[in-house]
Amino acid sequence: MQGRYLLSSLVSATLAVGMTSGALAAPTTATPATPAASAYNQPPKDILDVMRAPPPPSPSLSPTHDKLMLVTMQDFPSIAKVATPFLRLAGVRIEPGNHSQHDTPGGYGIPPCVSAIDLVQVANGKQTAVKLPADACPRRPVWSADGQRFAFENITAAAVELWVGDAKTGAVRRLPGVRLNQMFGDQVQWMPDQKTLLVKLVTGDKAPPVEAPGSAGPGIQESLGGTGQSSTYENRDTLRNRYDESLFNYYGTSQLALVDAATGKITTVGKPGLYEELGVAPDSRHVVVTEIRPPYSYVTTFDRFPKQIDLWDLNQRGVKKGANPVVREIAALPLADRVPNRGVPTGPRNFTWRPTEAATLVWAEALDGGDPKVKAAERDKLVMLKAPFTGAPVEITRTEQRYAGLAWSENAGVALLTDYDVNRKWRRTWQLNVDDAKNSRRLVWDMSTDEKYANPGNPVRRQLANGSWVMRQDGDTIYLSGMGSSPDGDRPFLDKFSLGTQQSERLFRSSKTSYEQFIGFAGNDSGRLLTWYQSTTDTPNALLRTVGAPAAGAVKGEAAFDSSSTALTHLKDTAPQVREIQKRLVKYKRADGVDLSFTLYTPPGYKEGTRLPTILNAYPLDYADASQAGQTTGSQATFTRLRQYRLLLLAGYAIIDSAAFPIVGDPRKAYDTYTEQLVANAKAAVDEAVRLGVTDPARVGVTGHSHGALMTANLLAHSDLFRAGAATSGSYNKSLTPFGFQNERRSVWEAPDVYTKVSTFFYADKLKTPLLIVHGGDDANPGTTPLQSTKLYEAIRGNGGVTRLVMLPHEPHWYAARESNEQLVYEMLRWFDKYVKNAPATATASN
Repeated sequence: MQGRYLLSSLVSATLAVGMTSGALAAPTTATPATPAASAYNQPPKDILDVMRAPPPPSPSLSPTHDKLMLVTMQDFPSIAKVATPFLRLAGVRIEPGNHSQHDTPGGYGIPPCVSAIDLVQVANGKQTAVKLPADACPRRPVWSADGQRFAFENITAAAVELWVGDAKTGAVRRLPGVRLNQMFGDQVQWMPDQKTLLVKLVTGDKAPPVEAPGSAGPGIQESLGGTGQSSTYENRDTLRNRYDESLFNYYGTSQLALVDAATGKITTVGKPGLYEELGVAPDSRHVVVTEIRPPYSYVTTFDRFPKQIDLWDLNQRGVKKGANPVVREIAALPLADRVPNRGVPTGPRNFTWRPTEAATLVWAEALDGGDPKVKAAERDKLVMLKAPFTGAPVEITRTEQRYAGLAWSENAGVALLTDYDVNRKWRRTWQLNVDDAKNSRRLVWDMSTDEKYANPGNPVRRQLANGSWVMRQDGDTIYLSGMGSSPDGDRPFLDKFSLGTQQSERLFRSSKTSYEQFIGFAGNDSGRLLTWYQSTTDTPNALLRTVGAPAAGAVKGEAAFDSSSTALTHLKDTAPQVREIQKRLVKYKRADGVDLSFTLYTPPGYKEGTRLPTILNAYPLDYADASQAGQTTGSQATFTRLRQYRLLLLAGYAIIDSAAFPIVGDPRKAYDTYTEQLVANAKAAVDEAVRLGVTDPARVGVTGHSHGALMTANLLAHSDLFRAGAATSGSYNKSLTPFGFQNERRSVWEAPDVYTKVSTFFYADKLKTPLLIVHGGDDANPGTTPLQSTKLYEAIRGNGGVTRLVMLPHEPHWYAARESNEQLVYEMLRWFDKYVKNAPATATASN
């Protein structure tokens, strides 16, 4: 197989990640650049054809339920796009040329561009293609609540533009003079009148601050003995010196404005500031505004910086020029750089407006200092403040565990309140009337967050005319839509649920041979459902399903009503060669009796009984209870798409995919037996695939990403199940994340043996099985910095192991560029062909 590849220059040199004092990616040298494509390898053409096939779109139903928007996202941007220079400013990566965000929240990827938008009329299926701006990057559109328009941001080299589309004709146009600031999010939202947009604008044409050589000064931090640990994962792209602070101020500052969607008229509001979250009241007049204030921190992201939270009145008269229309201060929050791990800051948080009232603000406040380790009878309280906001906030209720949200209903005052116990991984939901919470509170659901089979689903929401989202409610009935996990895999459902009797009735459930999800009600008729249907051989398409008479002999869990469907869309398969791949759900047990499962893929043309080289992929998950750890999730009835390691199916490999790898135990000490459970999980999966006659036990490889990469390296170090491994963007030395990782709550000083045992770095001398290590050169995740891979490679190399390090320039935690993904597949195929496929095979035999 290796003869099929043309080896060009290996992309294994570490990206020069040293930044200027302003944190801008280092400039290129004066040497003429070689075209980017020549530096990258590619897999064979049959794999490339599948990688480059257009992806299926995703559906978005209009709030009026009469139009369906099909949005197709670009699979892979070019490396030139991914390599756009950016600044690292307190947890956000900003492109200085246009003020656009270069990263997704958390720094895990590159924001994708929309490649196509189509509008489908629900009544007749008529489809209209939206003509998007050329040579740019539109973002996912946002509907207006009246369903008449949609808005989207368009990223160009010079600006983030605002475009508005007509939902009837599909015509789109740019609103001139609008240059959006994406620094902190919330940069575009429809106002309750659905005719105006509240936006954050880039302020003026003032040039950014320029750093004179050597003028940044020292970066100084100081700790005066205060107690409290914050998560290592908050230490992402942090500020380093005064010059970084000046850049943060420059690029973070925005001007709030109202933009008329019809005329494009811009009306500025207040003065420029570092505005973060914006929450508009249903009255279209009041806004809760969160503004970032100094002093800044060099150890956390901007989320923990001091905040000024005020209520503004957009209709306030007599406001001095350059002043903000503040009617009430809600809070002045200090720097929160010592928020306990898995805790919350003190002070007001989680703001929400009551959707059926003009202007009533609700928020939560911690009663336990925000620390989940502190014993407390009550952890949070909910308070309410009504217009004209002159009185004191009124307490609504308290929660025994951490407040996890309110789901408002269409009926005034009625809501579902949820709290969450982080120590037990437990969630409870109550029905209550917020105006009489003490006497109306009634428990509805009480279960582990790991519980999949009994999960009731999520309330179906609808958007009111004022733009607020509420639970759809007919009398005392709400609707619940869920994944429908079962021993046979996920089978999405739609239920009617009576708030009075707390009994449910199943309207629809996906069949066992397809995967059909509820999108919404067609035309707001609860008897007509829009669903998104797919199977292993059927391209995803929208169906119009009509609920009929009660089903005769319906069994528990299945639909209580018959239904019929007609196709609304007719999308085609863009990679028909993939349909020859077969997949099936396989269930088995771990040696200690824990139920496990995986999806087994076999390549095109596979003949039963033939033993194949096999790749196992998994991601360990933490469970407090073994019964939940064994529950089956995922579906084998989905339309098969091949990404990354799955593309090796086209080269003759079998894939053990999404293998259950539970780490079971008390969340406070589950990682005491992490390595033992990893090996037990892997042995059970490989043994089962061998028993089925598909896998050759002498030719098995393993791969995983992030926490799965650590799994991969540890399995090679602590077992002899695999011939080779490929670990992508992993964390191999947990002492570099000393204040916890995954579900491990103890620090390295509290549990040094656990941190050492989990870390493959300390077992590099025992790691003799070939390991391919791949990492993104600009990974922003503090737990998986590129240094993790570099040091593991050096440790294995220094101890005589077989390893290869591939650093993908400019890539974040999830690889984005087409060239990078092609290189990744090339590397995996080359590695596994050499060390797995061409290893001595056992004879084909029956069980």
